[in-house]
Amino acid sequence: MIETRGLCREFGAFTAVQSLDLNVPAACVYGFLGPNGAGKTTTIRMLTGLLKPSAGSIRLAGVDLGAEPRRAKALCGYVPDRPELFAELSARETLRLAAGLHALEPASAARRGDGLLEAFELLPFADEPVGEFSHGMKQKLAIACALLPGPKIIILDEPMVGLDPQGGRQVKDLLRRLAQRGLTVFLSIHTLEIAEQLCDRLGVLLNGRLVAEGTPSELQERSGGAPGAGLEEVFLRLTGQEKRLDDLSLFGGDGA
Repeated sequence: MIETRGLCREFGAFTAVQSLDLNVPAACVYGFLGPNGAGKTTTIRMLTGLLKPSAGSIRLAGVDLGAEPRRAKALCGYVPDRPELFAELSARETLRLAAGLHALEPASAARRGDGLLEAFELLPFADEPVGEFSHGMKQKLAIACALLPGPKIIILDEPMVGLDPQGGRQVKDLLRRLAQRGLTVFLSIHTLEIAEQLCDRLGVLLNGRLVAEGTPSELQERSGGAPGAGLEEVFLRLTGQEKRLDDLSLFGGDGA
Protein backbone atom coordinates (compact mmCIF):
# COMPACT_ATOMS: atom_id res chain seq x y z
CA MET A 1 0.00 0.00 0.00
CA ILE A 2 2.97 2.30 0.58
CA GLU A 3 5.98 1.69 -1.64
CA THR A 4 9.07 3.86 -2.04
CA ARG A 5 12.12 3.20 -4.17
CA GLY A 6 15.38 5.10 -3.82
CA LEU A 7 13.63 7.95 -1.99
CA CYS A 8 15.96 10.84 -1.20
CA ARG A 9 15.57 14.39 0.05
CA GLU A 10 18.37 16.93 0.15
CA PHE A 11 18.42 20.38 1.71
CA GLY A 12 21.44 22.03 0.14
CA ALA A 13 24.48 20.00 1.14
CA PHE A 14 22.54 18.10 3.81
CA THR A 15 20.83 14.81 2.93
CA ALA A 16 17.88 14.24 5.24
CA VAL A 17 16.64 10.99 3.66
CA GLN A 18 18.90 8.61 1.73
CA SER A 19 17.88 5.83 -0.69
CA LEU A 20 14.81 4.83 1.31
CA ASP A 21 13.01 1.67 0.18
CA LEU A 22 9.72 0.92 1.96
CA ASN A 23 7.07 -1.68 1.26
CA VAL A 24 4.16 -1.39 3.71
CA PRO A 25 1.41 -4.00 3.22
CA ALA A 26 -2.33 -3.47 3.48
CA ALA A 27 -4.12 -3.82 6.83
CA CYS A 28 -0.87 -3.16 8.70
CA VAL A 29 0.08 -0.77 11.50
CA TYR A 30 3.59 0.31 10.55
CA GLY A 31 5.63 2.22 13.12
CA PHE A 32 8.44 4.53 12.02
CA LEU A 33 11.09 4.85 14.73
CA GLY A 34 14.25 6.90 14.98
CA PRO A 35 16.01 9.50 17.12
CA ASN A 36 15.29 13.19 16.65
CA GLY A 37 16.60 14.41 13.32
CA ALA A 38 16.61 10.92 11.76
CA GLY A 39 14.38 12.03 8.85
CA LYS A 40 10.99 10.68 9.94
CA THR A 41 8.98 13.88 9.44
CA THR A 42 10.76 14.61 6.16
CA THR A 43 9.77 11.15 4.94
CA ILE A 44 6.16 11.67 6.01
CA ARG A 45 6.00 15.04 4.27
CA MET A 46 7.18 13.36 1.06
CA LEU A 47 4.68 10.50 1.41
CA THR A 48 1.83 13.00 1.75
CA GLY A 49 2.95 15.13 -1.18
CA LEU A 50 3.83 18.15 0.96
CA LEU A 51 7.51 17.91 0.05
CA LYS A 52 8.94 16.95 -3.32
CA PRO A 53 11.61 14.23 -3.25
CA SER A 54 15.05 15.03 -4.59
CA ALA A 55 15.10 11.55 -6.13
CA GLY A 56 13.15 8.31 -6.05
CA SER A 57 9.50 7.33 -6.35
CA ILE A 58 6.43 6.89 -4.13
CA ARG A 59 3.38 4.73 -4.83
CA LEU A 60 0.28 4.89 -2.63
CA ALA A 61 -2.17 2.00 -3.09
CA GLY A 62 -0.53 1.38 -6.46
CA VAL A 63 -0.77 5.00 -7.68
CA ASP A 64 2.40 6.91 -8.52
CA LEU A 65 2.39 10.09 -6.40
CA GLY A 66 4.69 11.92 -8.80
CA ALA A 67 2.71 11.07 -11.94
CA GLU A 68 -0.84 11.29 -10.50
CA PRO A 69 -0.61 13.46 -7.37
CA ARG A 70 -4.32 14.26 -6.99
CA ARG A 71 -5.42 10.66 -7.38
CA ALA A 72 -2.72 9.39 -4.99
CA LYS A 73 -3.45 12.02 -2.33
CA ALA A 74 -7.18 11.19 -2.46
CA LEU A 75 -6.30 7.69 -1.21
CA CYS A 76 -4.47 8.98 1.84
CA GLY A 77 -5.45 10.73 5.08
CA TYR A 78 -2.83 12.75 6.98
CA VAL A 79 -2.56 13.96 10.57
CA PRO A 80 0.45 16.22 11.34
CA ASP A 81 2.13 16.33 14.73
CA ARG A 82 0.54 19.73 15.45
CA PRO A 83 -2.85 19.88 13.70
CA GLU A 84 -3.84 23.42 12.72
CA LEU A 85 -7.60 23.80 13.14
CA PHE A 86 -9.72 26.95 12.88
CA ALA A 87 -10.43 27.96 16.48
CA GLU A 88 -13.71 29.75 15.67
CA LEU A 89 -15.27 26.77 13.89
CA SER A 90 -17.17 24.05 15.72
CA ALA A 91 -16.24 20.37 15.37
CA ARG A 92 -19.16 19.83 12.97
CA GLU A 93 -18.17 22.86 10.90
CA THR A 94 -14.57 21.61 10.79
CA LEU A 95 -15.75 18.26 9.43
CA ARG A 96 -18.05 20.06 6.97
CA LEU A 97 -15.05 22.06 5.73
CA ALA A 98 -13.03 18.85 5.32
CA ALA A 99 -15.93 17.28 3.40
CA GLY A 100 -16.05 20.26 1.05
CA LEU A 101 -12.30 20.08 0.40
CA HIS A 102 -12.74 16.44 -0.62
CA ALA A 103 -15.90 17.17 -2.65
CA LEU A 104 -17.95 14.71 -0.58
CA GLU A 105 -21.74 14.53 -0.82
CA PRO A 106 -22.93 16.75 2.06
CA ALA A 107 -25.64 14.56 3.60
CA SER A 108 -23.61 11.34 3.70
CA ALA A 109 -20.53 13.25 4.89
CA ALA A 110 -22.57 14.75 7.74
CA ARG A 111 -23.77 11.30 8.83
CA ARG A 112 -20.25 9.88 8.65
CA GLY A 113 -18.91 12.92 10.51
CA ASP A 114 -21.36 12.46 13.38
CA GLY A 115 -20.39 8.79 13.53
CA LEU A 116 -16.72 9.72 13.85
CA LEU A 117 -17.49 12.32 16.52
CA GLU A 118 -19.40 9.68 18.46
CA ALA A 119 -16.56 7.17 18.11
CA PHE A 120 -14.13 9.74 19.54
CA GLU A 121 -16.58 10.79 22.29
CA LEU A 122 -16.74 14.29 20.80
CA LEU A 123 -20.44 14.31 19.86
CA PRO A 124 -21.52 16.21 23.03
CA PHE A 125 -19.10 18.99 21.98
CA ALA A 126 -19.95 18.93 18.27
CA ASP A 127 -21.23 22.51 18.16
CA GLU A 128 -18.67 24.10 20.48
CA PRO A 129 -15.74 26.18 19.13
CA VAL A 130 -12.62 24.12 18.52
CA GLY A 131 -10.60 26.87 20.23
CA GLU A 132 -12.08 25.71 23.54
CA PHE A 133 -11.00 22.09 23.00
CA SER A 134 -8.11 20.47 24.86
CA HIS A 135 -5.09 19.33 22.85
CA GLY A 136 -6.31 15.74 23.01
CA MET A 137 -9.75 16.70 21.70
CA LYS A 138 -8.16 18.62 18.82
CA GLN A 139 -5.96 15.63 18.01
CA LYS A 140 -8.96 13.31 17.87
CA LEU A 141 -10.87 15.78 15.69
CA ALA A 142 -7.92 15.98 13.29
CA ILE A 143 -7.91 12.18 13.00
CA ALA A 144 -11.67 12.26 12.36
CA CYS A 145 -11.10 14.76 9.53
CA ALA A 146 -8.45 12.49 8.01
CA LEU A 147 -10.80 9.49 8.14
CA LEU A 148 -13.86 11.33 6.82
CA PRO A 149 -13.29 10.66 3.08
CA GLY A 150 -12.65 6.95 3.72
CA PRO A 151 -8.97 6.73 2.74
CA LYS A 152 -7.12 3.46 2.17
CA ILE A 153 -4.07 4.79 4.02
CA ILE A 154 -3.74 7.06 7.03
CA ILE A 155 -0.39 8.66 7.88
CA LEU A 156 0.13 10.15 11.33
CA ASP A 157 3.12 12.09 12.66
CA GLU A 158 3.46 11.49 16.42
CA PRO A 159 -0.30 11.05 17.03
CA MET A 160 0.08 10.31 20.76
CA VAL A 161 1.83 13.56 21.68
CA GLY A 162 -0.14 15.48 24.30
CA LEU A 163 -2.82 12.83 24.80
CA ASP A 164 -3.80 11.77 28.31
CA PRO A 165 -3.82 8.00 29.04
CA GLN A 166 -7.51 7.66 28.18
CA GLY A 167 -7.14 9.58 24.91
CA GLY A 168 -4.03 7.60 24.01
CA ARG A 169 -5.86 4.33 24.65
CA GLN A 170 -8.78 5.45 22.47
CA VAL A 171 -6.45 6.34 19.60
CA LYS A 172 -4.50 3.06 19.91
CA ASP A 173 -7.70 1.03 19.93
CA LEU A 174 -9.06 2.95 16.94
CA LEU A 175 -5.88 2.46 14.88
CA ARG A 176 -5.91 -1.28 15.58
CA ARG A 177 -9.59 -1.50 14.56
CA LEU A 178 -8.87 0.43 11.36
CA ALA A 179 -6.09 -1.99 10.44
CA GLN A 180 -8.38 -4.95 11.18
CA ARG A 181 -10.86 -3.47 8.70
CA GLY A 182 -8.19 -3.24 5.98
CA LEU A 183 -6.81 0.29 6.40
CA THR A 184 -3.04 0.76 6.26
CA VAL A 185 -1.76 2.85 9.19
CA PHE A 186 1.68 4.49 8.98
CA LEU A 187 2.83 6.47 12.00
CA SER A 188 6.00 7.96 13.40
CA ILE A 189 6.28 7.39 17.12
CA HIS A 190 8.72 8.03 19.96
CA THR A 191 7.04 6.03 22.72
CA LEU A 192 8.60 2.60 22.37
CA GLU A 193 6.15 0.90 24.72
CA ILE A 194 3.22 2.04 22.55
CA ALA A 195 5.07 1.00 19.38
CA GLU A 196 5.61 -2.48 20.80
CA GLN A 197 1.93 -2.81 21.74
CA LEU A 198 0.45 -1.30 18.59
CA CYS A 199 2.60 -1.98 15.55
CA ASP A 200 2.66 -5.05 13.30
CA ARG A 201 5.90 -3.92 11.66
CA LEU A 202 8.56 -1.38 12.51
CA GLY A 203 11.15 0.55 10.53
CA VAL A 204 14.14 2.12 12.26
CA LEU A 205 15.55 5.25 10.60
CA LEU A 206 19.00 6.60 11.47
CA ASN A 207 20.68 9.54 9.71
CA GLY A 208 18.14 9.29 6.91
CA ARG A 209 18.72 5.59 6.27
CA LEU A 210 16.54 2.60 7.08
CA VAL A 211 18.84 0.53 9.30
CA ALA A 212 16.35 -2.19 10.31
CA GLU A 213 12.83 -3.32 9.49
CA GLY A 214 10.56 -6.13 10.61
CA THR A 215 8.19 -7.27 13.32
CA PRO A 216 9.13 -6.41 16.92
CA SER A 217 10.34 -10.00 17.45
CA GLU A 218 12.39 -9.94 14.23
CA LEU A 219 14.10 -6.72 15.30
CA GLN A 220 14.86 -8.26 18.68
CA GLU A 221 16.62 -11.17 16.98
CA ARG A 222 18.49 -8.89 14.57
CA SER A 223 19.76 -6.61 17.33
CA GLY A 224 21.53 -9.47 19.09
CA GLY A 225 19.92 -8.59 22.41
CA ALA A 226 19.06 -11.04 25.14
CA PRO A 227 15.96 -13.22 24.55
CA GLY A 228 12.85 -11.31 25.60
CA ALA A 229 14.58 -7.94 25.37
CA GLY A 230 12.14 -5.03 25.26
CA LEU A 231 11.84 -2.69 22.30
CA GLU A 232 13.73 0.04 24.15
CA GLU A 233 16.85 -2.13 24.40
CA VAL A 234 16.44 -3.24 20.78
CA PHE A 235 16.09 0.36 19.59
CA LEU A 236 19.19 1.51 21.50
CA ARG A 237 21.22 -1.35 20.04
CA LEU A 238 20.05 -0.80 16.46
CA THR A 239 20.77 2.92 16.57
CA GLY A 240 24.12 2.54 18.36
CA GLN A 241 22.97 4.56 21.35
CA GLU A 242 23.49 1.71 23.82
CA LYS A 243 27.22 1.65 23.07
CA ARG A 244 27.47 5.42 23.42
CA LEU A 245 25.78 5.19 26.82
CA ASP A 246 28.15 2.36 27.86
CA ASP A 247 31.17 4.42 26.79
CA LEU A 248 30.01 7.53 28.63
CA SER A 249 31.97 8.28 31.79
CA LEU A 250 29.53 9.91 34.18
CA PHE A 251 32.02 10.69 36.93
CA GLY A 252 35.20 11.62 35.06
CA GLY A 253 38.35 9.60 34.49
CA ASP A 254 39.43 9.43 38.13
CA GLY A 255 35.96 8.59 39.50
CA ALA A 256 35.89 11.84 41.46
